Amino acid sequence: MSLILSIDTSTKVCSVALYQSGKLLALSELFTEKSHSGLLTVLCEQVVSQAGFSLNQLDAIAVAKGPGSYTGLRIGVSTAKGFCFALDKPLISVNSLEAMAYQLKDFYPRNTFLCPMIDARRMEVYCSLIDHSMKIIEETNAKIIDENSFATILNNSPIVFFGDGAAKCSETINHPNAIFPTTEVYPSAKTIGLLATPLFEKGEFENVVTFEPFYLKDFVGTTPKKAVVTA
Repeated sequence: MSLILSIDTSTKVCSVALYQSGKLLALSELFTEKSHSGLLTVLCEQVVSQAGFSLNQLDAIAVAKGPGSYTGLRIGVSTAKGFCFALDKPLISVNSLEAMAYQLKDFYPRNTFLCPMIDARRMEVYCSLIDHSMKIIEETNAKIIDENSFATILNNSPIVFFGDGAAKCSETINHPNAIFPTTEVYPSAKTIGLLATPLFEKGEFENVVTFEPFYLKDFVGTTPKKAVVTA
């Protein structure tokens, strides 16, 4: 038996779920931007209590490790680590893109590849290529999309491009085997918790002290312009 609280804040969606031995007990999702820092802890407490449990009864905390929003990942991982320290529970991390792919893997034929995409500004996306059995074909990377992207695989197999980074690629990747579903797909604590269950059973935990989000790229902030003082 395992009781796992899962957290995802890797995109604009903030979600929390509670799983018991692979069964979803409770789920809360907010599609309001910038809600992560103010509401995440409250959501966690509400999801656990609404399912009839207390935080002390948890067996582990699972979190989306990235890639994704720098600020969002930092908030989610910090909150997860805070619970782990306070409750003395192990930490499990799950790749955000794999959690996205798991949502669609049963909706397409077995010869179809899945390419979850998270927007990384301009024509760059965080993406990965995954097959129907959730085998990683192309590791998570930051890719600048052009007309030749994925051309070799597209010539032989269909690829589903989805996520908040896919829409801007639909005109650039112009191939008959390229599929762009209209449904929006985001990482979710629902699939984070599902993928965390076998990791818990295998004892694949992170070091709570040293664990950091998978940012993939260094954070680039905007430097404010200096005021010009005239005499």
